[in-house]
Amino acid sequence: MKKDPKLYDLLDFSAPLANLEEIKDIISMLAPGYDARDIEMVYLDVIALFRGNFPGFKASNTKYHDLEHTIAVVMAVARLMHGCSQAGLNFSPEKIFLGISAALFHDVGLIQTMDDHEGSGAKYTIGHEQRSIDFMRQYLSERHHDLREIEDCSHLIMCTILDLSLAKIPFRNPEIETLGKIVGSADLMAQMADRHYLEKLLLLFQEFKEAGIPGVTTEFDLLKNTENFYENVAKKRMADEFSLVSNYMIHHFAHRWQIEKDLYQESIDNNIDYLRSVLTQAEKGISALRKSLRRGGITKGLGSG
Repeated sequence: MKKDPKLYDLLDFSAPLANLEEIKDIISMLAPGYDARDIEMVYLDVIALFRGNFPGFKASNTKYHDLEHTIAVVMAVARLMHGCSQAGLNFSPEKIFLGISAALFHDVGLIQTMDDHEGSGAKYTIGHEQRSIDFMRQYLSERHHDLREIEDCSHLIMCTILDLSLAKIPFRNPEIETLGKIVGSADLMAQMADRHYLEKLLLLFQEFKEAGIPGVTTEFDLLKNTENFYENVAKKRMADEFSLVSNYMIHHFAHRWQIEKDLYQESIDNNIDYLRSVLTQAEKGISALRKSLRRGGITKGLGSG
C-alpha cells in the first residue's frame, strides 16, 4: 500500500465482486459467525438487475446513478456500520442485512422495465425512491422476508430522499433510525467522495435535464451550485438529520487499515478544492470547462456542448 493512501487506493468500486469480498470481510468483523449468503444473493441479483440480466428489466442506462454508484454506497454503509461498531454500537445480523439491502436497492427505481420504451431511467429521478421501495417490497416478499423487515428497509431507503425530514419517517425503533442515518450519510459521502465526482456531475446534469429538474439550466449552473450544495445541504443534513454518524467513519479506517484519518472526508475536501479551480475555467466557455474535466474519460461522449 502507498505511504499516504487515498480512498480509491484501497478498492475500485467498478469491480463489484472484489467489493463483495471486502463487504463480507467487514460483516465478519461486525458479526463473527454470521453467514452472509442472504446478503450475497441480494448483491448478485442487484448486479444482474443493473446489467440487464434480471427478468422483466432493461439494463441500467443512467450514467451517474449507475452500478458503480450503488456499489460505492453499499461499501460506505458497510464501512460506516463498522466504524459505528468500533465506537460502541452493535448491529445484529438482521440490522446488517437491512442496511446493506437498503443501499443495494436505493436507486433501482431508475431502471426501466422491458416494456418501457420512452427515454431513459433518468425520467424517474423525481420520486425514484418510491419505485425503488416498490421493487424491494416485491423482491423481498417473493423471498419470504417478513413484513416488518420489508417496512424497515423501506424506511431506510426513504432516508436517501434529500428533502425528507427523518421526523416524517415512522421508524419502528431508535436502532432502525440510526441505521437510516447511516444509509443516508453513506449515500451522500460515497458520491461526493467519488474520484471522478466533478466529471460525473456533467452526467448528472444530463439526468436532471431529462427529468425536468427545475433551477439547473446548464452544466455550469450545476457545478457552480455544488459547493453550496455540499455546505448547506449535504453537510447540514449529515449534521442535523443524521446526527453526524458520518464522524464514525474514521474508526473503520483506523481499525481495518491502520489509517488514522477519514479517507471519505479527505476525498470530498479534495473534490471541493478542485471544483474551485475548475470553475475559473468556466469564464472561457463550456469547451474550456470540459477540458478541465477529463479524468477517467467520463465526459468523452458528451459532445461539444
